[in-house]
Amino acid sequence: MGKIMLEVKNLKTKYVTRFHEDVYAVDGVSFTIEDGKSLGIAGESGCGKSTLALSVMGYYFSPLHYISGDIIIDGKNISGMKPDDVRKSILGSEIAYIPQAAMNALNPTQKIIRFMEDVIHAHDPKAGRKEIRERAEARFAELGLPPSVLDKHAVELSGGMKQRTVIAVSTILNPKVLIADEPSSALDVTSQKMVIKMLRELMGKGYIKSMLFITHELPLLYNVTDDIMVMYAGQIVERGSAREMVFDPVHPYSHGLMNSILVPEEGTRGNKLTAIPGAPPNLKRPPDGCRFAERCKYARPECRYSMIPEKSFDAGRMYRCLLGVDELKEVYGHE
Repeated sequence: MGKIMLEVKNLKTKYVTRFHEDVYAVDGVSFTIEDGKSLGIAGESGCGKSTLALSVMGYYFSPLHYISGDIIIDGKNISGMKPDDVRKSILGSEIAYIPQAAMNALNPTQKIIRFMEDVIHAHDPKAGRKEIRERAEARFAELGLPPSVLDKHAVELSGGMKQRTVIAVSTILNPKVLIADEPSSALDVTSQKMVIKMLRELMGKGYIKSMLFITHELPLLYNVTDDIMVMYAGQIVERGSAREMVFDPVHPYSHGLMNSILVPEEGTRGNKLTAIPGAPPNLKRPPDGCRFAERCKYARPECRYSMIPEKSFDAGRMYRCLLGVDELKEVYGHE
């Protein structure tokens, strides 16, 4: 086992609505990412993927609130730190973030070089303009961007160039953990491949130590990450290697999720797509038992009220279900 770059222990966070209602968006999530490894998170919209990303950075602003749990980056526990301390000493250098709407993240009134100056000055106030430009140009060269982009505004750049610029700004301090929240969702297929290739190259060169990659496209995760976690209603329901999760999912939700999409490696002939019936539960009042029970055709009466523990099998795999692995695989085989 390699050095752990990110360790999250039983993390719980919530949103508080304007009516003072609690929405438990992340509820008891635990995972680790080793140095040089990438972990993907998949799940339906609203399952808590992006909230988990924001929570892991430890940078909480209303309506998102920290409840409990630990966030440990390279041995340093950032849980409970003040937002100003997180911004000054953690964000950018220890953990960095590529937002979901990355192409709209750049202030259109500022030149790109100003973003680089802001990020570097936040951690190195003594850095001069010449030094910053040299560092920025070097990172831009790594991402196939000409130095002239530094003197442009965001509106002068194409979608692909904006995305690469955001990656350059996010990684300029060589973070130990990079969180990429659907970084390729608004791009064409060619630009998607380019972004993924660049992220993998930055990891390969050691500029990024580890990565948490979020998307709703499971086949994309198969080509990007080492491991995949499936999230449902604020909880992790299964984790395994990318190949295991795509071709041999165990949890009924993971199984249903994979049956609702086409995997290019499997082809389309003979593969029938099926939708998952129903809708996720209301996280203002989470169910006492399995959160997927109301949508699961294999659910038993006790699934609706029993606490569902995490179960481990096959060295490194985890799932959350009352049914055993062999039992689940048997019913899948008769579908």
